[in-house]
Amino acid sequence: MTAKRVLLAEPRGYCAGVDRAIETVEAALAKHGAPVYVRKEIVHNRHVVETLTEQGVVFVDETDEVPEGALVVFSAHGVSPAVHEGAAQRNLRTIDATCPLVTKVHQEAKRFARDDYDILLIGHEGHEEVEGTAGEAPEHIQLVDGPESVDSVSVRDESKVIWLSQTTLSVDETMETVTKLRERFPLLQDPPSDDICYATQNRQVAVKAMAPECDLVIVVGSRNSSNSVRLVEVALQAGASASHLVDYAREVDLAWLDGVSTVGVTSGASVPEVLVRGVLDLLAENGFDTVETVTTANETLTFALPRELRPARVTG
Repeated sequence: MTAKRVLLAEPRGYCAGVDRAIETVEAALAKHGAPVYVRKEIVHNRHVVETLTEQGVVFVDETDEVPEGALVVFSAHGVSPAVHEGAAQRNLRTIDATCPLVTKVHQEAKRFARDDYDILLIGHEGHEEVEGTAGEAPEHIQLVDGPESVDSVSVRDESKVIWLSQTTLSVDETMETVTKLRERFPLLQDPPSDDICYATQNRQVAVKAMAPECDLVIVVGSRNSSNSVRLVEVALQAGASASHLVDYAREVDLAWLDGVSTVGVTSGASVPEVLVRGVLDLLAENGFDTVETVTTANETLTFALPRELRPARVTG
């Protein structure tokens, strides 16, 4: 019999932006009491949303669903200026939990729009982050949803074109799209700094490192989480025989374990560690009780809470 083992990716789970966003909502509840309204899901994770709902958070699709004068938190994915304006018109008190790395892309979009560039935004149509970024300069931004969308792109001046990207994409797919764009527009400029989030990259690198040894990779994450879905794709591309996305351990089909000796486990950037532990416990119950950690990076970045929720400075 081949020994059964688990390879556990490190880093995995919460990134600094997700940590800050969830802490923002919890701090808003503690300071202001329930209900606290949140536009869209604060992060793309079922467990997190359900847990916060139980604590008195009300998730809405748009700010016009929030009672006038109430408190609303904007999610980690960012919002367009139009959303801020709509909230102001309803006299809503707002706290912006947008990830600072997403805010950086918004600032880049505004800067290049001011300089009258055509901005090619690589991302997935309908994703909240893409809608927020595109809303910063809709007359300058075109969405490029993967390599197959490149042929339909048109620009005004080929010497003034730059690409930006959604922060949670696959690094490899993004660069494939950039390569195709550059074939059409040789003067295409790169962003001033890498748009794909450090945590997205780190989680993909860890999966690439362990996937070739894995008969199966289980990714813990929700189906509307772009970075979690990408991890399944990256695992398969990097050599895993199979890969599946689950929100909870109970969604693991034990038939997946038939004939398997090595299972890789990781989680998306919006996934609490308790859900990973549930999967590891299930695997241990089925003979996979040897766990080896595959570490490819150590993450130390943290972000301060929005200023409305920081402790007041004591002077004197």
